Amino acid sequence: MQLNGWDRALKVTADGKGLVGHAGAILLRKAADQLGLTAGLSAALRRKGSSPLLDRGTVLVSLAVAIALGATSMSDIALLAHLSPVLGAAPGGPTVRRALDLAGTPRMLDRIARARARAREHAWTLIEKTPAGFPWLAVAGKTLTGWLVIDMDATLVAASSDKEGAAPTWKMGYGFHPLGAWCANTRECLDMLLRPGNAGSNTFTDHKEVLAAALKQVPARFRRKIVVRVDGAGASHDLIAHLLSLSTPRKKVLFTCGWTIMAAGEDAIRQVPAAAWKPGITQDGTAEEDKDAAEITGLMTRAGNWPEGLRWIARRVKPPRRHLRNLTDYERKTGWKYSITCTNIPDGGMDGIPGSHHPQYIDVLHRDHATVETSGVRTAKAMGLRNLPSKTWQVNTGWVLAANIAADLAAWTRLLGHSDDEELGNADPDTLRYRVWHLPARLARHARQRTLAISPGWPWKDAFLACWQRLCALPSPA
Repeated sequence: MQLNGWDRALKVTADGKGLVGHAGAILLRKAADQLGLTAGLSAALRRKGSSPLLDRGTVLVSLAVAIALGATSMSDIALLAHLSPVLGAAPGGPTVRRALDLAGTPRMLDRIARARARAREHAWTLIEKTPAGFPWLAVAGKTLTGWLVIDMDATLVAASSDKEGAAPTWKMGYGFHPLGAWCANTRECLDMLLRPGNAGSNTFTDHKEVLAAALKQVPARFRRKIVVRVDGAGASHDLIAHLLSLSTPRKKVLFTCGWTIMAAGEDAIRQVPAAAWKPGITQDGTAEEDKDAAEITGLMTRAGNWPEGLRWIARRVKPPRRHLRNLTDYERKTGWKYSITCTNIPDGGMDGIPGSHHPQYIDVLHRDHATVETSGVRTAKAMGLRNLPSKTWQVNTGWVLAANIAADLAAWTRLLGHSDDEELGNADPDTLRYRVWHLPARLARHARQRTLAISPGWPWKDAFLACWQRLCALPSPA
């Protein structure tokens, strides 16, 4: 065996002094403090006649920071004890559990939601003022300036032991089936409802509750033009009727949702003239091959059973081999796989977005909803939602909330601290952990000052320092 000698004369000890790991925690905590979230949560969780040793709002923010760093259980808060010389006294596992049990009550959830909304309003105001500006979504080469996009989706969280509310899932597993609403612009989770594993994918009351809570999280000036996207599993007659009712003279709410193809839909597709099928477009605006779109609104025989103002867009693609066994008889006959999107985008299109009325554009706008699986659900799984740590429903509800706060802090730190860095400004949690948050440092004290020194050879030291300086310069909320 050939050795390279890298470990020659290498000695490993555990007696280092002044060392700090995961120094990036100070960025997340600084964002929470500067934007008013820590103070807001402290006020929301304060109870008359109770004076805990550690402020419950600070405990909840500390847990959110730990989750952003990779914590998957309440005992993982022990990591922050290592950072106590920088961040102050860290809570223990029992303290965290008590804080989550308090935060998971319906009354506290409402108060915390209001605190999050106030901090979000301040954060978005500051994000608008950065050189990069607010991250308006770009779809098919067109920037949706002024339009906020909300994606709704449900996900499965497995439970390996018996927990309150856990139940068999539709994928033959066991656990929970939370429903969330994500802001596609900033990748924040605006709201998430913890549900049993056997909760339905298209339960209207759950979608209505989550959407209402998500809209309350959006600052008032961003609610004027909103697009809501829902996949076919979540669509229902009641949900579509509800989405149509949300628009007011001062607020425009458009939506796209998937549509289950029944006999009436297949009959409408059968009547589409060959010349009506137009090439689909990709996310960068170029034409697709073997993928077409066409409007079938006038051909839907069941359109009269639905509210006015709806349009139906059909899409056809050449099916990959893995989909061949699931094709219908008509699809096997034509050699195409079909899907339908339902929308209320009018014939005039979206305000300020030329060409947004075309079937091809509506098709690509709805297909962009699939990004919620990566930027939304996958981020949530990477930040605490791969597993729920408690046996009790209320504590797990508090954990879901803490995971959502972790996603907020990650987004705000990324958009405010790395606004001039194209890679870090759009990075996922794993990249931020590897490059910035899990950074080692040394803490030194001199002349009544503390200095956190990072290695001059660290490849992303400049990004870390720039982020810290920008966060320190943020104005406090009024």
